[in-house]
Amino acid sequence: MFFLHGWAMVPAVWQPLIAALGAEKSGFGIHAPVLPGHDGNVADIAPALAAWADALAPGLPLGSTAVGWSLGALLALELARSRPERVERLILFSATPRFVSMPDWPHGLDTAVVASFTDGYLGQPTQTLRRFLALQTLGDAFRRQLLPQLEAVAVPHARHPLSALACGLKILAESDLRPYLAQIRQPVHLIHGNDDALMPIDAARWLAAALPRASLTVFGQCGHAPLLSHPDDCAALVRAILDNDVP
Repeated sequence: MFFLHGWAMVPAVWQPLIAALGAEKSGFGIHAPVLPGHDGNVADIAPALAAWADALAPGLPLGSTAVGWSLGALLALELARSRPERVERLILFSATPRFVSMPDWPHGLDTAVVASFTDGYLGQPTQTLRRFLALQTLGDAFRRQLLPQLEAVAVPHARHPLSALACGLKILAESDLRPYLAQIRQPVHLIHGNDDALMPIDAARWLAAALPRASLTVFGQCGHAPLLSHPDDCAALVRAILDNDVP
């Protein structure tokens, strides 16, 4: 299993789900790489979804189950499209084909809100990140406990170059996979919070309809991070997907 985390996070964000899944004791191959720019190094990688996918691809075993969350879900979709031999199936948390709204895409975050993140991050990284994390908790029944969990697995800004992390925001703001979804032939299971304020549920419903082989599970009273707020429920669902008990 190949786990791809979200923007400004570290791979430890997956640990509650991996522990609930029992993956480390069940013989699953666990690969949870750090996204480019998130490890404290300024990598010479273009701020583009395809370039980041290229950087991650060498560590992706053949026939993997790619598990992605948020920005990681976008990367998982791109890897499935560009390297179909390496991705057998996808399990995507809080996924969208396009993060930002536009006239023909009402299911994204408002352009002004996204601009406030991308423009404000370099000048006020701590405040901007906290706003970004707080938005992820909106609508979640476990919101009060969720924010400290997210903060605990966020990238420590003092040790990371802001410009490298800003590239991840640029990718979120500019990526649009809608024209390429028909190329993704692998089975895809989408897991989404009904009250996700960062990537609205209608984006997941649209994505499920647009992908050739997709299904969608929606958690009620859940925001952008079901893998943290509902790890046991998510683990049970992932096990059922892996056992082919659900599509």
